[in-house]
Amino acid sequence: MYIKVSLISNLFGRHHRKGENASSAFINWTGLTGKEYGYEVYSLDASFQPLPGNYIYARQAEDGQWIPIYIAQTRDLHQRLEGHVRMNDAIENGATHLHAHYCAAGQASRCSEERDLILRWHPACNDPIES
Repeated sequence: MYIKVSLISNLFGRHHRKGENASSAFINWTGLTGKEYGYEVYSLDASFQPLPGNYIYARQAEDGQWIPIYIAQTRDLHQRLEGHVRMNDAIENGATHLHAHYCAAGQASRCSEERDLILRWHPACNDPIES
């Protein structure tokens, strides 16, 4: 994995509302298919606009690599992340950051990305899925 600015992040990532934390970095997550998905890195307490998107609770290993703890998609990043039960599970499993991006391409696209990433990474807090 390497850090790279993505078109999606540039188009949607700057739509922060007042009080929303700005991201500190961009990262590409590669799915099982080899497709790369651009995400911005946020603190766990970041807030978001009520827009659709994908997100990953992750921790950073000693060598600097990111390890996904939980991968998901939602039609409303703001609402989904407020009080989300999986956040507590992710933190208990070592999550230190939230990776996210807005996605206006529709639910099918978000679900396809979520599945591609889960199949590649097998995050600790996601239920196993068949390929």
